Amino acid sequence: MTKEEIFKTYSECIMPTYRRQNVIFVKGKGTKLWDIDGKEYLDFFPGWGVNNLGHCHSKVMCAIRDQVSKLIFVPNNYLTVQQAKLAKEINFWAYDSKVFFCNSGAEAIESAIKFSRAYGKGERYEIITFLNSFHGRTCGALSATGQEKHKKPFEPLVPGFKTVTFNDIEQLKQTITAKTVAILLELVQGEGGVNIADKNFVLELRKICDEKNILLIFDEIQTGMGRTAKLFCYEHYGVIPDLMVLAKAIAGGLPLGVLVAKREIADSLQPGMHGSTFGGGPVVCKAALAVFRAIQKEKLITNAQKMGDYLKEKLINLKEKYSCIIDVRGLGLMYGVELNIDGKILVEKALSLGLLINCTQDKVIRLMPPLNVTKKQIDKAAYILEKVFKELECKKI
Repeated sequence: MTKEEIFKTYSECIMPTYRRQNVIFVKGKGTKLWDIDGKEYLDFFPGWGVNNLGHCHSKVMCAIRDQVSKLIFVPNNYLTVQQAKLAKEINFWAYDSKVFFCNSGAEAIESAIKFSRAYGKGERYEIITFLNSFHGRTCGALSATGQEKHKKPFEPLVPGFKTVTFNDIEQLKQTITAKTVAILLELVQGEGGVNIADKNFVLELRKICDEKNILLIFDEIQTGMGRTAKLFCYEHYGVIPDLMVLAKAIAGGLPLGVLVAKREIADSLQPGMHGSTFGGGPVVCKAALAVFRAIQKEKLITNAQKMGDYLKEKLINLKEKYSCIIDVRGLGLMYGVELNIDGKILVEKALSLGLLINCTQDKVIRLMPPLNVTKKQIDKAAYILEKVFKELECKKI
């Protein structure tokens, strides 16, 4: 198809659920993407963090090819080798647990919601979440999300959710009732503007949950799999959740969601209470195993820490030079740059210069390069960003 035919087909045949950029990608490798005209781009926001290893990582591609040639699908009332291996791998690197496999982050959140209500046995069902959180677009996940702009068009949503201010422990304490069964949070709110949970706040949450037999649920859909320079973000806090939700980067670009539950409570969901037709199929599980191997063998957690520090340094340098930058915040290779101008303009100009980034909350630029990013690539991204700031005539301080 020609570019014109593709644009026309999107307009006529695909629902307008995304604000799409007028670029058509046809190939990707590592941090690079190429469009239909052969133009090269540096990808510093690879699929909302799906491609933590970059595009088409060799270990992931080999795993997929090998499994596709053997077995693509069997339903979950049978056993498969790859699913067993992946469950064991997650148990080894996370904490003593059992897992449930599904297809996406939103599905994994739905699983956590159902698990919580099953755990509450009809007596406790309320879940506390936080302002500016984002947990997905299904009705249950949306009900948990703390952003009215996403929820309002679909009301009434699922009852039983209460939203409080992020990092406000006193408000949270006042919100807990005899019906509270779980507290759900992102340790770094990605869609909320890269807001980081305070360590003392998280420690207090763990204490409260232990005292009141409340489930502590960490949404690590975006922060998991090395994104914050730990395999899982909770490692920064010295706190283990009762439930953890994974997705995005875990299968190297293929759709996989995971609910991880502490072993002692994991049997709250019994046969017939929940399921997922395609969840944890042989191909995606083998891809996920390759992701775990790549992260360990290529020492990508160490690289994420080093390159994260380097990226932070570059961003702070820009902040010191341009008054349109209000704040720089993040962990590992997950950074937000808060502006006092419309961030979408910056995203569009960066795209035209060959750099892919993202804007959230209107004025926060997100950068989440692959874990194997290099100093040279960060230098190039910083150079393009500075060029954009100059074009926007951001006044130098």
